[in-house]
Amino acid sequence: MIARSNRMPGSVPASGEATWPKDVGVIALEVYMPSQYVEQSELEQFDGVSAGKYTIGLGQARMGFCSDREDINSLCMTVVQRLMERNCLSYDCIGRLEVGTETIIDKSKSVKSVLMQLFEESGNTDVEGIDTTNACYGGTAALFNAVNWVESSSWDGRYALVVAGDIAVYATGGARPTGGAGAVAMLVGPNAPLAFDRGLRGTHMQHAYDFYKPDMVSEYPVVDGKLSIQCYLSALDRCYSVYRNKIHAQWQREGVDKRFSLADFDYMVFHSPYCKLVQKSLARLLLDDFLSHPNPNTESGLYSGLEAFRDVKPEDTYFDRDVEKAFLKASGEMFEQKTKDSLLVSNQNGNMYTPSVYGCLASVIAQRTPQQLAGQRIGVFSYGSGFAATLYSIRVTQDATPGSALDKLVASLSDLQARLDSRKKVSPAVFAENMKLREETHHLASYTPQGSVDELFPGTWYLTHVDEKHRRQYSRRSQSDDTPLEAGLVNSTTKTEHIPSPAKKVPRIPASNAGPGLVTISNGDH
Repeated sequence: MIARSNRMPGSVPASGEATWPKDVGVIALEVYMPSQYVEQSELEQFDGVSAGKYTIGLGQARMGFCSDREDINSLCMTVVQRLMERNCLSYDCIGRLEVGTETIIDKSKSVKSVLMQLFEESGNTDVEGIDTTNACYGGTAALFNAVNWVESSSWDGRYALVVAGDIAVYATGGARPTGGAGAVAMLVGPNAPLAFDRGLRGTHMQHAYDFYKPDMVSEYPVVDGKLSIQCYLSALDRCYSVYRNKIHAQWQREGVDKRFSLADFDYMVFHSPYCKLVQKSLARLLLDDFLSHPNPNTESGLYSGLEAFRDVKPEDTYFDRDVEKAFLKASGEMFEQKTKDSLLVSNQNGNMYTPSVYGCLASVIAQRTPQQLAGQRIGVFSYGSGFAATLYSIRVTQDATPGSALDKLVASLSDLQARLDSRKKVSPAVFAENMKLREETHHLASYTPQGSVDELFPGTWYLTHVDEKHRRQYSRRSQSDDTPLEAGLVNSTTKTEHIPSPAKKVPRIPASNAGPGLVTISNGDH
């Protein structure tokens, strides 16, 4: 039984009462982005397209990418170990681990099973969850599963860990600048600083071939660009309508008599294939509010001058330039207040696929103080082609005091801009060479990667070799820039002291001034 003193956000009640866990949500969040990027303005010149096509038309400034030294397994190992180290957590305090990804390098073996290498020294193999896949929606499905587990009779009092990771690459052409790469890890439990609004999820699922990956030997998708935008916007309309109906019903039960609108979200974050689509999506939600309002004021205020669009049908407006322009203008101030800051990672690193929307969430947290975030409601729209989508909301805790869970979460992400700035810029020619190398080698057996390990951030896991049976081996670059930390299929012989699990002692999250180098890793550590 856990003592009540010094309790952590994810610990079970001291009394062991069979109560519904309160404020289940995200306790800690870690973002990993590759160490190299290409400037989109330079890529425009390299590709021979008009200036501004990528930077203004798509709203993208930089695009992160991986060499052949990194794959989906290494990305996820890196972000998981960083989250565990930066929060001083032992691996035996994790009871569920689920990975959301669409980067498939094995049609049978899960990324989650590879991540279990990190748990070996703790001896913890009692960890539920596997991989979840549907384009960019897999991370959200994994997050919902984690929240549902904590709120279920299956919960054993430990944390859940959710990992979303992908390498988004495209064939040469117009879609290539919408790529990116990265991973996000989220620690889930009760009494969280970012708590899910219970019962408020609006979901829409439908069959469409807007974006899919039918070629089992290629990393590249088949994309119908126009259909993909239509599916995204139609899913947004439907999810918002369902969410609005659910919150109206909830308010009615509580005796609250008001109409829900975008004004009720303090922040609104979206899955971001590219930044311009996000800006159009916020405008889309304003259109939805306008059309659903029984008597909007078009003489003054937010809907001023929009009377001409009163009778449009949403399904006829996906590519209507007049509607788009009018509502982009009307929602301009709202975009600046509620959404623009969420695009930091997306603008600077590109589309990470499953982690995209959670990179947007991290971007908001990184650029706000605990006091600015306390008590705020954050709307989240997640979309995955094929297609699956949900709009849900998160409530930020009211407790913004120094040392609080929110304070620690904000502090852990406060260096996000510095991390982005610390990456190395490479030329479009070098980027193209890396893409060509990935294209030719990502499926090979008996292969040793050619990319430089020295270009990786300290503490990054990387691929060392793929043997003749396609078994992958990994090492971790030292935190101190010295020799790599050998691992992968090599058994560790070094034992590191871990903070015990909640069943023995409540793990602690470090003070707000804690940095990334909290745990000293010896050679051979997992």
